[in-house]
Amino acid sequence: MTGIDDLPIRDELRGKSPYGAPQLDVPVRLNTNENPHPLPEALVARIAERVTEAARNLNRYPDRDAVELRGELARYLTRTAGHEVTAENVWAANGSNEVLQQLLQAFGGPGRTAIGFEPSYSMHALIARGTGTGWISGPRNDDFTIDVEAAKAVIAERRPHVVFVCSPNNPTGTAVDADTVLALYAAAQAARPAMVIVDEAYGEFSHRPSLLPLIDGRPNLVVSRTMSKAFGAAGLRLGYLAAHPAVVDAVQLVRLPYHLSAVTQATALAALEHTDTLLGYVRQLKEERDRLVTELRAMGCEVTESDANFVQFGNFDGPGGAHAVWQALLERGVLVRDNGVPGRLRVTAGTPAENDAFLDAVRAVLKENNR
Repeated sequence: MTGIDDLPIRDELRGKSPYGAPQLDVPVRLNTNENPHPLPEALVARIAERVTEAARNLNRYPDRDAVELRGELARYLTRTAGHEVTAENVWAANGSNEVLQQLLQAFGGPGRTAIGFEPSYSMHALIARGTGTGWISGPRNDDFTIDVEAAKAVIAERRPHVVFVCSPNNPTGTAVDADTVLALYAAAQAARPAMVIVDEAYGEFSHRPSLLPLIDGRPNLVVSRTMSKAFGAAGLRLGYLAAHPAVVDAVQLVRLPYHLSAVTQATALAALEHTDTLLGYVRQLKEERDRLVTELRAMGCEVTESDANFVQFGNFDGPGGAHAVWQALLERGVLVRDNGVPGRLRVTAGTPAENDAFLDAVRAVLKENNR
């Protein structure tokens, strides 16, 4: 039977597995960092209105530059992230993963390299591989913060073309301060210069302000965002970036024609009309996230400081390690994420009832393990 490796596939893809998290039919699924709140009915109705309007012109191509959407995203960022931007600073695509892919198509590629500080979002390395960009795994401290001096040394030695900084970091939840980003940016520019991409997919959940103001006067700095998390619109697939207008011009060289459908643009515009309601859900999730941190620590778990809508916890070094705890939670109807970080698991902040079920399951597992 013919398999992938029997095809003339590129060498760097041979033997690799696609990205994905288990989707199992259990009562409580807290493994994919989704927003647990369904969209409010008023927004659902508004989406229907906007999509109906768009459907009348589906015989025509959509606005290939998504001008109206980019303007509304710019207004959202200006209002919430502490720095004024315009549509010229903003680009949108099908999820932040496509944004990152377009950036690597424009600034990475064969003969070029990218660096990320692991553990971090695994798609950074996968997208690098998919675009033929070499990947460098950079250092972190034991508390999962970036080891700045070591990172600067690696950048000076390896001279990457793209530097990824994930803040808040997935899967650890760790935020990155502005001084760290500035230090890495300075090192990257001294080395070649290079593009620095700050991945703020979970930015709205952070205790700290957005790093968006850092793009001012730094044309090689990009901040990427998504509507999947804070807007509760994972099924929409809408991501965006903010940067110098020249960066927006660059990614348009590699984007596919009419890459954002009229339906996607209409749905995103409807969601942006309901920003205040959706950010209200974000405030609730931040409270639930902080409750998870407090209660897990009260049980004796080690918990990484989290600025995201998820929490990394452990340290499980008994028989079977973290995966044995993952399996025990699954047997109690609770699905969390085993990211492969030694001794640790990640749980998404869900509804209060989902979080109660998760915490009860952890207590039961810990009690069972301590017998």
